[in-house]
Amino acid sequence: MEKAIAARAFPACSLAVTFRGELVAHKALGRFTYDPASREVTTASIFDLASLTKVIATTAMAMILYERGLLDLEAPVTAIVPEFDGDSPRRREITLRMLLAHSSGLPTYEKLFLRAQTREDLLQAAFTTQLAAAPGARAEYSDIGFIILGVVLERLADESLDAFCQREIFGPLGMTHTTFNPAPALKDSIPPTDDDRTFRHHIIQGEVQDENAGVLGGIAGHAGLFSTAEDLAIFAHAVLNGGHPILRSSTIELFSRRESAPEGTSRALGWDTPSAPSQSGKYFSSRSFGHLGYTGTSLWIDPERQLSITLLTNRTWPDCQNQAMKQVRPALHDAVIEVLRSLW
Repeated sequence: MEKAIAARAFPACSLAVTFRGELVAHKALGRFTYDPASREVTTASIFDLASLTKVIATTAMAMILYERGLLDLEAPVTAIVPEFDGDSPRRREITLRMLLAHSSGLPTYEKLFLRAQTREDLLQAAFTTQLAAAPGARAEYSDIGFIILGVVLERLADESLDAFCQREIFGPLGMTHTTFNPAPALKDSIPPTDDDRTFRHHIIQGEVQDENAGVLGGIAGHAGLFSTAEDLAIFAHAVLNGGHPILRSSTIELFSRRESAPEGTSRALGWDTPSAPSQSGKYFSSRSFGHLGYTGTSLWIDPERQLSITLLTNRTWPDCQNQAMKQVRPALHDAVIEVLRSLW
């Protein structure tokens, strides 16, 4: 990690490793920016999780609603969000399972924020986004799908994503530093993620880096959550502990198991699984599952080895161009497991 910071892969990072129910590593390195005078990162620093929101909040909420009989994986999206119907009969074939498994046919990403000034406008743009493939034909990671899934879950629960997650997930687990839209008083604890000179025209610190999520008010199914490495270790520990006290082990097994279709997919329900080559590195078992975030965040969980590795960074500072994270992340995972493997 020190080498990665010196090579400017990212200015700041926070790492947490749990093994067999113990927090065996918890470190923070670097500074908020590459400026030597900027604030030092601590283990209490809060990071923009980006797409880790998809699993820590959105997928976890989906699992809870599934257990309560409120979410049917095979239900068509249009049954809950009729605005999604559009003018193509193919859209009626898209199920909640497809949204979770990224097999809906919706595209990976669209700059909806360029033509939507309000939450309502952006959601309408998401609902009417053209399909890039036939539903179920291929797996293609989709932010748009998870924006829509967030709306689906809010309607099923009759409650906002942030309020539900706080009461049902973060509160019961004691994830006290996990939140959407961090309070202004927390800004000095949050490393900046972007010097945005094209859309918002200011430094992004303490607000979500993802522009679509920003227009959605900072609360969205695909991005918007902030947290610490320790809080994510708490979440991972609960998952490895059979879901207690928020989920049943059978639900975790269902959602973390790789889907059998479309052919060749690495996706589970909400989660990803190791593929070759994988950002999880060389050693995570085939039963493992995890997720990445655009800002340089990741969480990987291996139930076979009772292991979790959380890595939070702000690799998008100052301009999102740096891609060195793709080499750093698997190297870190491999290094951690090589230290621990003598204890298997």
